[in-house]
Amino acid sequence: MKTFKKAIVALTTTAAMLGVAACGGGSTSGSAPVEGSWDDIVAAANQEGSVMLYSSQKPANLDALVTAFQTKYPSIKMEYVRGTDPDINPRVETENKTGRGTADVHMLTDASWIKTAAESGTFSTELRGPDFDAPAFDREASVINDRFFLSSAAVFGLGWNTAAVPDGLTSPEQIIDPKFRGKIGIVNPTGIASYVDMYKYFSSTYGDDYWQQIADLQPRIYPSALGIAQALTSGEVVVSPSVQPLVTEVAAGAPVNWALPDSPWGTPWYTEVLSAAPHPNAAQVLADFMVTPEGQAALNGGYAAALPDVTGAVAQAQDITLPNTEDLTPEKVDEYSQQWAGIFQS
Repeated sequence: MKTFKKAIVALTTTAAMLGVAACGGGSTSGSAPVEGSWDDIVAAANQEGSVMLYSSQKPANLDALVTAFQTKYPSIKMEYVRGTDPDINPRVETENKTGRGTADVHMLTDASWIKTAAESGTFSTELRGPDFDAPAFDREASVINDRFFLSSAAVFGLGWNTAAVPDGLTSPEQIIDPKFRGKIGIVNPTGIASYVDMYKYFSSTYGDDYWQQIADLQPRIYPSALGIAQALTSGEVVVSPSVQPLVTEVAAGAPVNWALPDSPWGTPWYTEVLSAAPHPNAAQVLADFMVTPEGQAALNGGYAAALPDVTGAVAQAQDITLPNTEDLTPEKVDEYSQQWAGIFQS
């Protein structure tokens, strides 16, 4: 069993961290789900006929979730907008403030945003679905303030192109090798709290000079782990110290492989039902579906799942905790982003 990073979660009610105070309570375009039984909510969701998810998950998994959800609920058309947390979180704030909601459900990894929003209750409504109470889901360990639920977790491992590196990798230190000069793929953490946490974790685990040694080998920089996976497949780069498990790519026959080191880094995705949701009943139905065995199997190929024994999952999401929010305030994320630019872009 792999040992994951553990951190004490620092609860904070300082709304200024995420600009929550600026959003205020705000009027919303959404409304509460109908009163009554879960069957009543599902019936109302079918009448609404649509649901929108904002998420930073990878598109392949979101596509799988759409297919699985619409198989079970054919009367509800599911759509999603995929982007990074810095792209999506401000949109959620704006929709809440203006009362013009587009998103119904919001899935993110930004620990500070999650903790502040869960404490304030500014953006979300209480969860209604029955599957949150399933013993396998472990509600006590997986739900924050009855508003945010653990839906997945990213686990980053080593990635390589099998044509160029036939023997593979077992440790991030192996990448510090002159033969990989100009062929290492890394992600740009600028402004992204979870990536900043990953970089700091590597420094504390593999040495303060780890990233400087990588920088000396002139790595190629990508905006996301998805971009690194594509570059490994094409051979544009041949190794990466931090890539999401390449389960989909390996299954498709791409010339890549991956492995988790002894102490991999990970970060959880939490999801909320938005108070500005224009489809409040369909939002509850989608949220509930995301923690069912079918929803977890669709969402977590190559990720850590919030249920045990999910096909395609690489770990248990409850083993991966949110990082300390005090280390990932917007100011500290900006500070580290500038330090990173000094190392890799100067």
